[in-house]
Amino acid sequence: MKCPHCLVGLPNQLDRQYIAGDKSGNWHIGYQICTECENIMIYIDEPHNFSGQVMQISRMVYPKGITRKPLPTEINGEEIVEDYKEACLVLADSPKASAALSRRCLQYLLREKAGVKKATLADEIQQVLDSKQLPSYLSESLDAIRNIGKFAAHPIKSKSSGEVVDVEDGEAEWNLDVLEGLFDFYYVQPAILKKKREELNKKLTDAGKPPMK
Repeated sequence: MKCPHCLVGLPNQLDRQYIAGDKSGNWHIGYQICTECENIMIYIDEPHNFSGQVMQISRMVYPKGITRKPLPTEINGEEIVEDYKEACLVLADSPKASAALSRRCLQYLLREKAGVKKATLADEIQQVLDSKQLPSYLSESLDAIRNIGKFAAHPIKSKSSGEVVDVEDGEAEWNLDVLEGLFDFYYVQPAILKKKREELNKKLTDAGKPPMK
C-alpha cells in the first residue's frame, strides 16, 4: 500500500497496541510511518462477530478520506483547491456532501478556465461542450456528470450546485475523476508546454537564432 499522504512512499511495519476489551471483543490501535514523507497513519482494530467467530477489522482513522492523487501544484485558485480537498476528505463518510462540493468545484473551474457565462451548472457544462475546446474523452466524461447525476430528474443539482442531495452510486467518485482530468488539461499540460517553449527559446537565443513566436 502506498502512503495515503504522499502516494509515493511505503509505510513501515505496522505497530499495534491493545487498548481495552468490552462485550464485543478486544480493541487495538495501530500506526505506521511513511518512509518517504514521514507522516503517520493511524488505525483502529474493531472486533466484529461473524457467525459466532470474532474477527478484527482494521479501519484507517487518519488520514481520513480515500486516497486520491495530490493536487497539481499549478492550481492556485483558492476556492477550487479547498472544495476539491474537502470533497476527497468527506467522500468515505458522505458521498452526498462530497458530490455537492465537487459540483461546486467544477463550477468554479469552468468559470475560471473555460470562460463560460454564469448560469446553471448544466448550462455551463453545455457551453463548454459547444465550444469544442476539450478533447473528446474529456467532453464525454464531463457530459456524463449530468447523466449520472440525473440533472433532469434532480434539477437542484444543476441550479444550486452546492446543495447536498441524494446521489447515484459512483456519482461522487466520478465527479472527482472528471475534475482530475480537467485539472490536467487546464493547468498541468499548459505549464509543461510553457516550460518546454522557454527551454527551446533559450537554446535558440544561445545559438543566435530568433525565438519562437
